[in-house]
Amino acid sequence: MEFLVASAIGVLTAAGIYLVLRQRTFPVIIGISLLTYAVNAFLFISGRLTLNAAPVLQDGVSHYADPLPQALVLTAIVISFGMTAVVVIIALGSWLACQDDLVDTPPDGDGPGGAR
Repeated sequence: MEFLVASAIGVLTAAGIYLVLRQRTFPVIIGISLLTYAVNAFLFISGRLTLNAAPVLQDGVSHYADPLPQALVLTAIVISFGMTAVVVIIALGSWLACQDDLVDTPPDGDGPGGAR
């Protein structure tokens, strides 16, 4: 089970890095989201994969799930949602200003996608 989860995290990370290195804005946003999912899965798995375990400590229970990674992932999900919203608004502003979604558009308008 650990190999499957580690492989999934590796695939998410590789796809995210590939998309972040693209020239257009939309694939970069999707790549950042995939990297966020990979980090969230890594944080969640850092608390060990336990089945049929109590979520909190109780008297007489020695096998329990660690709630700290779950809290960290919940916080990371909220932060990533806010970050994605900000990046989408910045990309929309860039599109409205330049009528192009190239990431490396020069500000002086000399290259492709510059001010026309």
